[in-house]
Amino acid sequence: MREPVADTLEISSAVKEEQYVHAVYNEIATHFSDTRFKPWPVIERYLLALPVGSLGVDIGCGNGKYLGVRTGDIFMMGTDRSSSLVEICRARNYECLVSDGLDLPYREGAFDFAISIAVIHHFSSEERRRDAVREILRVVRPGGTVLVFVWALEQHGRRKFDENTQDVLVPWVVPAESRVEGGEKVYQRYYHLFREGELASLFQQVGGNVIEEIGYDRDNWFVIARKD
Repeated sequence: MREPVADTLEISSAVKEEQYVHAVYNEIATHFSDTRFKPWPVIERYLLALPVGSLGVDIGCGNGKYLGVRTGDIFMMGTDRSSSLVEICRARNYECLVSDGLDLPYREGAFDFAISIAVIHHFSSEERRRDAVREILRVVRPGGTVLVFVWALEQHGRRKFDENTQDVLVPWVVPAESRVEGGEKVYQRYYHLFREGELASLFQQVGGNVIEEIGYDRDNWFVIARKD
């Protein structure tokens, strides 16, 4: 069951994210990683089109599945708020560190490109989501590009959401065979579901960028933007 959270969680955004995002992904990291292995076509297309020698960052890199798409002629490093997921990346010999998406440890304009896949929807206020977009753009050089994916409210797959409720808790079930302690366990993850045009609006509010592509793919909205 997907529970609405707008009226039931009267807590600060940071506390909400710690409880329903950060702590959860640290707990489910191994099982989550086992389900994440095939790159999505739009993201793979974006990475394969980058110029040789490009330097980039995957913000919220999860288990690092996109860090390995193109290792021969570009260089990518990753950041994630989950230390457990970062450990998985490091075990795979990826350059990765623990970092908050609102305060990245990189100088302004450090990268030629950045991607952030299924991350910004975990920030629980419009201000924090806008700040996350601003921070992604900050670390990319002028002329560089960014690709951002977020869950859509308008989903056509197996998930169905109330069109009037954008802030929800979505269960992640870890089966008994995947737990040392035994017994199935359900974790609740916070999501803000983006309406059509909402992600592009965040980029427009932040400014300093030109939106090159807006699309819908696999129940996600995505934006590709170029920094002015």
